[in-house]
Formats: sequence, C-alpha cells, structure tokens
Amino acid sequence: MSTITITAFQWAPEFARGLVRDLRVRWALEEAGLEYRERLLGMGDQKSSEHRKRQPFEQIPTYEENGLVLFESGAIVLHIANQSEALMPADPGGRARVTAWIFAALNSIEPAIANLAEIDLFHSERDWASQRRPDLVERVSGRLGQLSRWLDRREYLEGDRFTAADLMMTTVLRIPRNTDLVEQHSNLAEYRERCQTRPAFRQALANHLAPFDKAETA
Repeated sequence: MSTITITAFQWAPEFARGLVRDLRVRWALEEAGLEYRERLLGMGDQKSSEHRKRQPFEQIPTYEENGLVLFESGAIVLHIANQSEALMPADPGGRARVTAWIFAALNSIEPAIANLAEIDLFHSERDWASQRRPDLVERVSGRLGQLSRWLDRREYLEGDRFTAADLMMTTVLRIPRNTDLVEQHSNLAEYRERCQTRPAFRQALANHLAPFDKAETA
C-alpha cells in the first residue's frame, strides 16, 4: 500500500487555527478513508530548499505519494476526490459539475473573503483599511447572496449528496468567522454546519489542531 505524506505547520497563531489549508487535505483523506502521515514544519522551515522542491511558493500543504508531489490545496483535494466515490460522483457530468464548484469556491468566493480577512486581521488600524473595507464587505455579501440563492432548497451544491465541492466551499465559508456575513444567510450557516458535523471533518480538525496544542505544552 502506498504511503501518503502531507506537510502542515507545527504551530500557528490562534486566529489561523482551523483555517490553515492542510485542513482541507486532511478532511478529503478522512472522507476517502485514506491513511496518511504528516511532515510538520517548524518556524522558517517552509523557506528551506528542501521544502521549495515540493512547494515553490513556500506554503503548505503539499502531498506526496509514490513519487507524485502536489501543491495547492484545491489541486490536492481534486486529486484525492478523483480516486473516491465518497467525494466525487461516478458519472462524467457529475464529476464535471463538482470540479466546477471546486473552482467556484476558490475563484468566485474565496478571494473576496480572504481580502476582507486580511484587512480585519492585519490592517484594521490603518486609515486605508477603513476606506477599503465597506467595498469588500459589499462584494463578499454579494457573492454569499448568490451562493445562498443557489443553495435554496438544496442540501448540498450537487443536490442531495456531499462532494468535494462542499468540502472546499465549507472551508472557505469558515474564513470570515470574525464577522456575521455567513450568518446573514440562514441557509448558508445551516449548510456550513451540516458539513462541519460530518465525522470526517471532526477527525480532520482534531488532527489539524493537535500539533498546535502539543507545541504549546512542550
């Protein structure tokens, strides 16, 4: 049996815990029932030449299996999903639609949310941030409204079954947790919670947080 190895951080600040993108990969592996091991990176390790061979942009996560090395959480989750009917429909049309929704989560929803989170977490005291923030809030609200309309009367993005698209979208909807933007759409909040109550997510989150707790008690 092949061995899967992913990289993750040994420690992260409180505001980032539960959001670092190795969580997406861990969740996908748990849903697919695939075992893996982790390579934890300490402070500055992501800048090492060894890590840059796996991830040219000095980020995490990475994925290694039988000589295959991947980076970018979306690409890794898609790779895992393509091997698992738990994450990807068997029919070509369903697979294509799920792939489209994975890209939508990363390209249509996440950028605006990430920009807003960056302002709130790192630049909130700056004058330009207070001027820029209302426009970002409006953009995020607009995107979430569009997503809410799509999910009206749907349990999941593809109807009545959970897929890798829901995994990716849920991790994006977790980002603005310092705001009530998701909660302004009750069906989005319910959708996010529905996905987060899955046993695979809970296990992935526990595994994601464990190194941080261990680092602080060492």
